[in-house]
Amino acid sequence: MGFLKQVLAEATWYFVGLDLGQSRDHSALAVVERADLVLDEIDHVTYARLMERRYRVRFLERVALGTPYPNVVERVREVVRAKPLAARCTLVVDATGVGAPVVDLLQRAQLGCGIEAVILTGGERESSVEGVRCVPKQDLLGGLRVMLEKRELGIPLKYGPSRLLVKEMVEMETWMGERGGRSFGSRREGAHDDLVMASALACWRARRRDSPGMWGTKSLGLSH
Repeated sequence: MGFLKQVLAEATWYFVGLDLGQSRDHSALAVVERADLVLDEIDHVTYARLMERRYRVRFLERVALGTPYPNVVERVREVVRAKPLAARCTLVVDATGVGAPVVDLLQRAQLGCGIEAVILTGGERESSVEGVRCVPKQDLLGGLRVMLEKRELGIPLKYGPSRLLVKEMVEMETWMGERGGRSFGSRREGAHDDLVMASALACWRARRRDSPGMWGTKSLGLSH
């Protein structure tokens, strides 16, 4: 018979993934909450309180197709400055391709949060170039897939956009390219992967050891 774990304290931080679309792709936002819990249980070896970490998808949004980048930036500003994200979140943006100029717009928009640019690569290892993280796309998507398989990431399935996220994940494929490299995505005509990419960006940053945190939590009050 199971029992509920009593939580004594909770440290929360929010990670906002931004996947930038182009002419035929949507831009998308994903908010992932990371909660570090102090439990009312004792480790009988160290005599310290047991800790537990939980991740939850709290918000998903696919921005209307063709939305100009300045408008996307304004929507990001609304999201990250809304309670409880205000001053308690990190924005992670895909700076691959058209992303660099949009990162400049975000940095000038006074978002009130940290901004981290990520360039997706087809390589095998993460690296850093002038403060920008270069992350293999396979690692980004693989990390999200592992979290889902291990049920480490909570997804509210009654929340409409969550069903779109799950649908995108089901359609993701891995195949060998003409030059021998692996490619990732959906090859079905008209398919999208924007919510997957935004969520993967947020989860990748949330799982890093140097991620920030803050005590206290509130329910999200975001609206479209």
